[in-house]
Amino acid sequence: MSTSNNNHTGTDASRTNQPSEFELRRAALVGEIGESLEQVLTQINGLNRSLEGIIEIGNEFSSVEALWSQFETVMGRPDEEGANGVNSNATDAAGENVNADANYEVERGVSER
Repeated sequence: MSTSNNNHTGTDASRTNQPSEFELRRAALVGEIGESLEQVLTQINGLNRSLEGIIEIGNEFSSVEALWSQFETVMGRPDEEGANGVNSNATDAAGENVNADANYEVERGVSER
């Protein structure tokens, strides 16, 4: 039995000088994986630069957005009638103006009470 171990170790010594099929394929796959990771890193860096550019463009519109918000706030304010709680456009189920009498009295200067 000791003789078979000696023969086995002799063939192992010859295998260490020459890489096995597994080692060759592993080295090739590791190289491909490394190249792929480099490509992914390059593409992620490009994506990052693009996103930074988009954010910069968006930041340039912040003053325009603030101006439009201010315009919307000014234009969205209710007129004096709306501020008093009288809605001149309210209608009932029949489609008649509900506040017509109240509006008429307010216009004449008569209090609603």
